[in-house]
Formats: sequence, C-alpha cells, structure tokens
Amino acid sequence: MKIMKQWAVVLLGGLLLSSCVQEEEDLGGDEIAKTSIAGVVQKGPFINGSSISLFELSDALVPSGKTFNGQISDNQGSFELEYGTLLSNYVKVRADGYYYNEVTGQNSSSQLTLYALSDISDKSSINVNLLSYMEYQRVEYLVSQGESFANAKRQAEAEILQVFSITKEDIKVSESLDLLKDGDDNAILLAISAILQGYRSEANMTYLLANIITDLKKDGTLDDANLGIQLITDAKLLDLAAIRKNMEERFASDSTVIPNFEKYVHLFIERTTYKPISIINYPATTKYGVNILSGDADSLVVSISNEYSFAANVSKGGSLKIVMKGGNWSYYVMPYPPINWDISIYDGTKQEQTFTVTESAKESNLKILFISGKPVIEYYENSSLVPTKTKHIVIEDAPPIIVDDSTSVRY
Repeated sequence: MKIMKQWAVVLLGGLLLSSCVQEEEDLGGDEIAKTSIAGVVQKGPFINGSSISLFELSDALVPSGKTFNGQISDNQGSFELEYGTLLSNYVKVRADGYYYNEVTGQNSSSQLTLYALSDISDKSSINVNLLSYMEYQRVEYLVSQGESFANAKRQAEAEILQVFSITKEDIKVSESLDLLKDGDDNAILLAISAILQGYRSEANMTYLLANIITDLKKDGTLDDANLGIQLITDAKLLDLAAIRKNMEERFASDSTVIPNFEKYVHLFIERTTYKPISIINYPATTKYGVNILSGDADSLVVSISNEYSFAANVSKGGSLKIVMKGGNWSYYVMPYPPINWDISIYDGTKQEQTFTVTESAKESNLKILFISGKPVIEYYENSSLVPTKTKHIVIEDAPPIIVDDSTSVRY
C-alpha cells in the first residue's frame, strides 16, 4: 500500500507539471521579465486618481485570469503599473476615470472607460487613448479570423484613420501616441479626439463611440452613414482656436507641445463624403410674426404694412451671421428689444447691416419691418466665409422712401 501511495503522488505531480507546461504554451511561451509598465491615458488626459488595470492575454487574446491594478498619478494621465511575472507578450489595459475635455476646457462630469491592446515584448510603455479604444474590438475579431496580432493592429488603425479621411502608412501604433507631444501622428490623435468629443455630453460621446466600434468590428468600414454625418457636423462646429488655448493653458510646461491637430480637422472637412446636418433652425413663425429667415425659397414677398420676425435657433457650438443689404428696413428696440442679436450700425452708403447671433443654444429674435428698395439677405452659417444661402426680399407696393443714412439706430 505504501508503494502504491508513492506512485500516486508521483503521478499527481506529473499531472500538475504537465498542466503548468500546457498553460505556458497556450499563453505564448517564455516568461516576461519586466515587472512594470508606464504610459499615459488620454481622451483629453485622464485626471489624477483614475484607475488603471492590466490583463494578461493568450495568443488568441483570451484573458488568462491575471490582473494587476493601479492609479493614474497626475493630471496629464501618467501611470506606472507594477505587475508580477507574465507568461504572455499580449496584454489589455483598461482605464476608468474622469478626463479633461479639451473642447469645453473643463473636466468631464462623468467617467469614461478606455482600452488598449498591446504586445509588450519590445515595449516599456503603453498609452491608452481613443485610437487604441476604437481599434481593440476590430483587432480581436481579426485575430480570431487567423490574422497575426501585428497585422491586425496595423489594419485596424488604418481603417479607423480612413473614417476621418486620413491616410498615413507610417503612423506609429496607437499605444505609442501622445496628444501632448509634437508630431503629425500625435496631431492625428488630438484631431480625432476633438471631433469625437464635439459639443456632446460624455454619455452621448460614449454612445457614439460604442456604435462606431460595433460598426467597424467585422468589416473595418463605417457603414452607418448617420454616424459619419455626426462626425462631420461636429468637426465643422469645433472652435479650433479655443481648443488650442484650452490645451496650452491647462498643460503649459517646457515638455508639453500641442501638435498641429487643426491640419487634420480641416483635412477631414475637405475630404470626407459625409454631409453635415443643419444645426440651425429657422422657425416659421414666432411671437413677432412670420419669420423672414425661414424657408428654402430664394425669394420672399413682404408688405410694408406688416411686421415680421427675424429669428434663428442655433445649436450648441454653431454660429450665424446675417448680412442684409440693398434696401431700407427698421427693427424695434423698444418695447420689443432684439433677443441674442449683435447688430452693426447701418451703413447708409452700402445700404448694409450685419446681424450676428451672440450666443449659441439660445433663442435669437427681433421684430422687423421693410420700407423700400430690394433687400437681399445673405446667410453665413457656422463660420462660413461665403454665403451658405441667399434670399431676395420683394416689397409689395413699396413707395420711393429715402431714409436718412446718418441714422445709426433703426426704429
């Protein structure tokens, strides 16, 4: 009996040893000697105290069960994560936390979760950002279809860039990019981050990201045109100068350089086939009467005996300037003062006046009447340098009235 027990122990030990060898083979073989990894987490940069986790993966990108946790240590999103011995080169990094919103210049009001996949055999750092997050499910799918990890990473990154009309074959892998450093690759990351953020809430951005990631997963192309429409609409609304100012003021230091992200936002606007949706609404009528700005017709008949509304509702981030020229008109300042319009002094020589919406996401309205001439309304929507629309005003039975050109306030 004693001999049989000894053989049982030896046999059990052999099974255990065999199990360990099999696990090592499944995970990729050689142990990874490094015991820590550094990097930055950026949407905008995640803020101090945000959590970071590292998961060991098999060659098939299946979690092994080993997880290591840490925290971001500053407001630039920096972290250094300690971990034990790994049996695989492949890891997934997850970050959860609040981040600096470069569009609004404020910290986010809710948390965001980002991921990155990486082969750490030749890396001492991993950066987690929107590019690494957008590609990770596509990479997992390609690997599941037999593609190598390196090829899957390159393909997924190129496909995401194509969504934003960017082609750059030599771009670095996503987990090497840093939007607080100079260079075209980093500029691309910041441009994409700003476009995806837009003027939407964190919850709405998360919803948009999830839909894009799902759409790209199996074929690498953005098939839902509505998602592309949202992206180009947001890109055209962005105040790029304000974003640069926000970033430079928040991260002012000798080691920080905000890259030329504006270049890639402009390229997306110029190259994309997606068409922006209208974010300016002109109600048909208001409390002041029929709205002369409403409607798609290029002409409108008005009467000198009627008063009209001059109204627009501009969505958050949008802008509107109206130039009226070629006639004479008057608007009320009392008892119906203009609402949310900045109005230039009437130029009697040019017969021209400019009306600019003061603040987006607020009603803009005034009460106006027409006197004589052939007024023309030019619409300059969302910072356009040329008229986006033109409307000719036809005044019924207009008498040949001459208005004193020196009048600076129109009543």
